[in-house]
Formats: sequence, C-alpha cells, structure tokens
Amino acid sequence: MFAMHKHTLFLIILHVVHVVVCTNVKINFREKEKEVLDQILGPGRYDARIRPSGLNGTGTEPTEVKINFFLRSISKIDDYKMEYSVQLTFREQWLDERLKFNDFGGRIKYLTLTEANRVWMPDLFFSNEKEGHFHNIIMPNVYIRIFPYGSVLYSIRISLTLSCPMNLKLYPLDRQVCSLRMASYGWTTDDLVFLWKEGDPVQVVKNLHLPRFTLEKFLTDYCNSKTNTGEYSCLKVDLLFKREFSYYLIQIYIPCCMLVIVSWVSFWLDQGAVPARVSLGVTTLLTMATQTSGINASLPPVSYTKAIDVWTGVCLTFVFGALLEFALVNYASRSDMHRENMKKQRQRQCELEHAASMDATSDLMDTDSNATFAMKPLVRHPGEPMSLDKVRQCEIHMQPDRPNCCRSWLSKFPTRSKRIDVISRITFPLVFALFNVIYWSTYLFREDGEES
Repeated sequence: MFAMHKHTLFLIILHVVHVVVCTNVKINFREKEKEVLDQILGPGRYDARIRPSGLNGTGTEPTEVKINFFLRSISKIDDYKMEYSVQLTFREQWLDERLKFNDFGGRIKYLTLTEANRVWMPDLFFSNEKEGHFHNIIMPNVYIRIFPYGSVLYSIRISLTLSCPMNLKLYPLDRQVCSLRMASYGWTTDDLVFLWKEGDPVQVVKNLHLPRFTLEKFLTDYCNSKTNTGEYSCLKVDLLFKREFSYYLIQIYIPCCMLVIVSWVSFWLDQGAVPARVSLGVTTLLTMATQTSGINASLPPVSYTKAIDVWTGVCLTFVFGALLEFALVNYASRSDMHRENMKKQRQRQCELEHAASMDATSDLMDTDSNATFAMKPLVRHPGEPMSLDKVRQCEIHMQPDRPNCCRSWLSKFPTRSKRIDVISRITFPLVFALFNVIYWSTYLFREDGEES
C-alpha cells in the first residue's frame, strides 16, 4: 500500500516538473519561419522558372492570378500630351501549391519576402504605360506574402504615366475616359489568366483632389487580345473624369464676354472721334486674338472644331465686326456731308430759278391785255423763266417724305452714320445674346452619346 502511494506521488511530481519546464521554454517562431523558408525555397526544392499548376494540380489548366489595386493619387491630366499620371498600390494573388507549409497550429499566419525573384511571378505589364518607376524610399516598397495553404500575395507601390487618347470636341465642357490596361507579355491564356478580385477590385483614396477634373466613376472590364503568337489575358479599368468648368468660366468665357462688350463702347462715341474709336477697336481685336492664341497653345492641334473654338471664333467675329462698323460709319459720315452739300446746292439753285420764274410771270401779267402773247421759245436761254416741269421737280425735291413708324423714329437721327450707330447698339447685343442661348443650350445639354 505504501509502495503504491509512493509511485503515485512520483508521477505527480514528474508531471509538475514537466509542466513547469514546458511553461518556461518559449518557442522562437521567427526561427521557425527561417526553417520553413529554407525548407520550401531551398536549393533544388523550388524552381521559380516553372509556373504553378492550375486548379486541378496537373498543369494542364492555366494559372489564375487575381488583380486588385488601391489608387493613391492622380497627380496630373495633361490635355496637350494626352496622358495622365497615377500612383497606386498594385496587388496580385495566385495559388502555388509548392509553397505549402506547416503553420504550427496557426502561430505562423504568413511568411514575408522582399525579393520577388525568389518565387514565380506573373509577367504582367501595363500596355498603355509611357513612363513608370518603383518607390525605394526608405526601403523598396514591395513585399511578398506566402500563406500556409500556398497562396501568394504580391504588393508593390508604383507611379505610372499612362496614355489617354482624348476627344476634345466638347472642350472645356467635356468628359474624358482614361484607361489603365494590364496584360500578360509572354504567357498566353493557355498558361496564365488574369481575373479581377471579387468584391472590390479597385479602391480609391478618400478626398481625391484633382485641380481641373473630378473622378465621377470607374468601371472594370476584360480586354483579351489576339496576336500572331496567341491570345493574351488583359484587364482594364476605365476612369471617367469630368472637367471642372468653373476655371474656364473665370479664365476664358467671362474675359471674352468683357472684350466683346468693350468693343461695343465704340457705338456710343461720337462719329468724329476717329482716334478713340480706331484705337478701341484695334486694341480689343488684338487682345481677343492674343487670348485665342493662348488658349490654342495649351491644346494639341486637332483636325476637328472644339467648343472653345466656336466661342472664341464668334467673339473674335463680333470684335472685328465692331471695327468694321466704324469703317462703315466713317464712310457714311463723309457720304452724308457730300449729300448735304449737294442738297444745299440743288435747293439754292431751285430757289434762284423759282424766283426768276416768278419775276418773269409778273412781267407778263403787267403787259397790256390787248397785246398778243409771245410764242414759247424752243430753247431756253440763261436767265429765262424756269419751265413748269423743272418747277415740279424742285417742288417734289423740296417736299418732305411721307411719315411712318420707322421713319419717324429714324428722323430723330438725321444722318445715316448716326443711324448705323443706333442700329448697331441694338443689333450687336441682341445677336450676341442669341448666340449665347444657342451655344449653351447646344453644349450643356448635349447627350454623352453625341460626343463621339
């Protein structure tokens, strides 16, 4: 009996010692990670040149790579070069069963690598990229995570300048669609397929600020391409940008309106103020031409007419028309002076001839009633009384025109040059207002489908 109790006490003491020892000994799982990496990536164990097997593990199915990225910023959208620059965190994820490892009961969530050449990598490239670079401050912004079940996550921060062909027919009331395309360079769809990650494949930073554009929305799609060497997997995301109009309203549209209105001041100046009206017209015309050339300098030379071309062209036409109006007024003023001088001469001649005719008539009336009337000579010599036809012509010339509504209003402005100025004061603003109604109703309410 005593021996049995002694044996039981010994077992209890042994168990307590075992528990104490196991409690005090801590496992260094970082060392375990090294052992796992050496085990799965050691010499002769893993070949990064061979792509992972497909879904069935036989290698006959293509390797599926799921893509997603985080759009950090959009630094610029260049209308002249037709390009835009972005910075993004790009991620790829695929399954490589050769990289499975023991996670020690969930203690090792994943292994982290910073050398991409240690494992197989998809040969993805950005097909519409012009320039690009990785970020290496302070350390290279890249990592690879290997999960226990063989899943590989590749993440890198990159900056790209991408091509963006633009349609500027509605500039600056336009919307532009800029794409980001990703494709396989060497592996065909028989070996490699890119897929968008389910859920939320594209994330955009909050409070994304663009100086002249607003990101309205984005759409993800597939764009597989076929060439002479096979079919290649391709993904794309379309970014829809809306141009901010307030900048162009302040910098272009309002100044052009002001120049057109300033050119109308010439209609209110006296027609004899030739230096003032000429300098005003030429100055506004040159300023408008400079404004137009400055606008076109910031845009690429395209073969079609843009909305801004219509606006600047019509404004330039109005300013030029105001200058031509003064040329017409000046010509009409000189013509009015000539007509006035000729009219005064005709009136003076008619008055003299009428007076001479009256004198001749009175002389005839004073002769003896028994005397015979002389025959009317065939040729009237100078100084002879004026004929009846000529008297009628002078009376017709001297009598006023028949009054009507327009003539009574225009009669307030006796000269043609003054009438041209008055008509221009009304016509130019009305026509310009009509143009504004047509212009804004055409371009502001134009459907998106009509932009192409």
